[in-house]
Amino acid sequence: MTRVRMDLFVSLDGYTSTAGRSSENPMGEDWNRLTAAYSATRTFHEQVVGDSTGTTGIDNTYAAAFFQGVGAEIMGAAMFGLHSFPDDPDWKGWWGNQPPFGTPVYVLTHAAPRPSIPMAGETTFHFRSTSVEDVLIEAREAAGGLDVRVGGGIGTARDFLRANLVDDLHLMITPIILGRGTRLWDDLPGLDRTHKVTTEVAESGAIHVTFTR
Repeated sequence: MTRVRMDLFVSLDGYTSTAGRSSENPMGEDWNRLTAAYSATRTFHEQVVGDSTGTTGIDNTYAAAFFQGVGAEIMGAAMFGLHSFPDDPDWKGWWGNQPPFGTPVYVLTHAAPRPSIPMAGETTFHFRSTSVEDVLIEAREAAGGLDVRVGGGIGTARDFLRANLVDDLHLMITPIILGRGTRLWDDLPGLDRTHKVTTEVAESGAIHVTFTR
């Protein structure tokens, strides 16, 4: 049965989107601090960097699970980079010629949809200007019985949470205080009442919190 999954990085004070975005820091000035433990894992190195170094503890277990059993991806225009390069018709995302998704990826945008972009490694980017409910129907069909993963940005993530569409949410809480950016939980109470909550502390000090419907 297809489930809707989401993985987010969060600071101790609840921020998951960082400030100071630019073409040099597309995810914000604090992103490297927020994701340091994940970026140190062997899974990240294998999937993104292209080598077999990295940590193999609890952080890596969650990192590996991120790539398993996913048949389609949904992300917002900000995560794809449309806000950073709005006038570049040849922009194909931040991930190079072979993005690490390996599935159909549906990019939600309020702008006029672009033609689909097939990439190496079985990733194809599709652009949709529709509701989260409608794009999820299409993504479920494309997933072929596997799960649908919802990526960022934080606006898209909050839209799916607000619509009660997320079955499995994993938070990697990094023990830092950001004090700026966009907070995850503002005006989104009650997920702990509809989902089972578990926690686990990794060797890095990161806290892994999961919400399972």
